[in-house]
Amino acid sequence: MSSPFALGTLPAPVVALAGSADDTAPLVVLLHGRGSSEAEILALADHLPVGPAYAAVRGPVPAGPGFAWFANRGIGRPIAESLEQTMAWFRGWLDGIAPAGRPVILVGFSGGAAFAGGLVLQDPARFAGAAILYGTLPFDAGVPHTPGRLAGVPVLVAQGEQDSVIPRELLDATWRYLLDESGATTRATRGAGGHGLTAGSLAELTAWVADLIEAMGAGPTVLTAADCASPADHART
Repeated sequence: MSSPFALGTLPAPVVALAGSADDTAPLVVLLHGRGSSEAEILALADHLPVGPAYAAVRGPVPAGPGFAWFANRGIGRPIAESLEQTMAWFRGWLDGIAPAGRPVILVGFSGGAAFAGGLVLQDPARFAGAAILYGTLPFDAGVPHTPGRLAGVPVLVAQGEQDSVIPRELLDATWRYLLDESGATTRATRGAGGHGLTAGSLAELTAWVADLIEAMGAGPTVLTAADCASPADHART
């Protein structure tokens, strides 16, 4: 079902923080799903490596009991003007907390995955990596997705075989683009399960973040005791 949309002033960012307080540490930005909030997805940081700073940002668009990253014209299909506006809003916040030289890793779930995908497709050089978890790239929303667009960018894509929330054609197009066309250095996991993180996909995410941090030379990575525990579904669609 499509959503009404009108350009307007977006609220000031609401951000929940965890992990390192060092403002030069690699920054992992957690992007929740549609109808969820920053408080829910911040819990994911408990399962991820110690060392980075974690920032969970609230989407600027009210949606049901929570918030979203853009107005849409159907699940996984952003309205281009809305996505353009919210990406500019996000970049304004990000440039303040992570000036040039500070590595930024995006981790997006569902609607947050589409938003993360839009950000990295818009400016691949800005980000040290992007995790596209149980969501789609924002196709047909004004963001370039030409062959080779993400050349050399580390990407993690995770999907559930029984996901009945994100349209299957969008999941398949995302999988195909990231593995075959984008040029990204893509790690992919697709397993049994529906629209939510599993113990297996969480372990993949933890290892992927740890590998990126190690490659940055940011020091040894220590995993939390909860690194492979099965989390609650921290975000909605």
